[in-house]
Amino acid sequence: MRTFKNVTRNTCHEKRPQTLLVYQLIPMFHLFKIAYRNLFRNHRRTLLTILAIGSAVALLIFMSGVTEGELQGALDVGIRLQTGHIQIREESYEEEKNSLLWKDLLKNPDDIIGRANRLDSVRAATPYLWTGGILTVGDESVNVRVIGMEPESEVNAPFREALVSGDYLMGDDRDKIYIGQRLADSLNIASGHTLSLILTDANGQPVEAIFTVCGLYNTGAPTYDETTVFLPLSKTQSLTATENHASAITMLLHDQNQSEGVAQSLRAPDNVVKTWQEMNSFILQSVELSDAYMGVLNAIVLAVGASVIVNTLLMSVFERMREIGILTAIGMKGRQVLALFLIETTLIGIAGSILGIAVGSLIVWYYTVHGIYIGDIGATGIIFTDTIYAQFSPDGVISVTVMGLAITLLGGLYPAYIAARMESVDALHQSE
Repeated sequence: MRTFKNVTRNTCHEKRPQTLLVYQLIPMFHLFKIAYRNLFRNHRRTLLTILAIGSAVALLIFMSGVTEGELQGALDVGIRLQTGHIQIREESYEEEKNSLLWKDLLKNPDDIIGRANRLDSVRAATPYLWTGGILTVGDESVNVRVIGMEPESEVNAPFREALVSGDYLMGDDRDKIYIGQRLADSLNIASGHTLSLILTDANGQPVEAIFTVCGLYNTGAPTYDETTVFLPLSKTQSLTATENHASAITMLLHDQNQSEGVAQSLRAPDNVVKTWQEMNSFILQSVELSDAYMGVLNAIVLAVGASVIVNTLLMSVFERMREIGILTAIGMKGRQVLALFLIETTLIGIAGSILGIAVGSLIVWYYTVHGIYIGDIGATGIIFTDTIYAQFSPDGVISVTVMGLAITLLGGLYPAYIAARMESVDALHQSE
């Protein structure tokens, strides 16, 4: 048998220079034509392979859109409801303690706001006084965060827009309180009900006052709505003996990318100026971690898709051994066989990617409009809304597509290599 093989190989090698050698100089577009036709030799297998790759790409585009939408949404909500783009505080102030000691509060906040408003980059600035309290309705009591604010300020527009029942708070209200709808539901009260609020003043003495609920708000952030109530700044200062003082000044900018320059202009002795990046550093770190996580997940899911490519092409190689033997016998070189199977792999990968991009983008668009209800997940350090809205990410789509094509091509290398290494005689004998 060995002698027969050797003789046959020698005979083939002797005859090759005398053949037309059509495939030695075969143009690349002919290879594409052959590869394209080969895809339809087994319609079902090709279609299932394309569906497998498309499903993987669509899944990753959807997950990327949801992850980006969740974290970007948390960042936007944090800026709107809590941090603004810039905050100024007294150097000794610790937000976790809600200190009302005069040494920890900003003195003459109106002067600082006047300086800020002279900067073209600043859109609006407003003072806040933060403290804690106990809200009591009948036999029910609950700990709340009390925020004294200037209701008319543009910075507080999110709270005004969140009104769902009753009236919005006014700056000159002396006996009105603005609370979250979720908090009102838990206490079984509504607009117009009275309640008791106990605070501690700057001297450490308890202070109790009776308020009427002027209105209810719903920001979409369950934890925030259940624990935060609003009073007019002047009333809060009067109750806590902190007249002409504020816990912080919060600002909105026309362009949030100018925050560093504005912060530099407003820095002064004994004051701390913080940008939205510093105040939301946990979310920004989570974004970086999610990018790394998604990169690993992309590789795993696409590797599974690549295994389908490997199986498909291996089956194709073994089914077409006679064809491969004939092609190599009449002059097609190993590198051309390799190119032929890699082209088939690429065409399948492109078709699967196009399908995945179309389906994945459609799903992301749907959840961008309708969102995904998650309820109250109550993460520490991040304000999440009860609904996640997906966000289409062109960079994510490009990344998934490029990675998908690369992994698909790598998955096709092994079957293509096996086909390219086949000797014509071996291929013809094994196909019998």
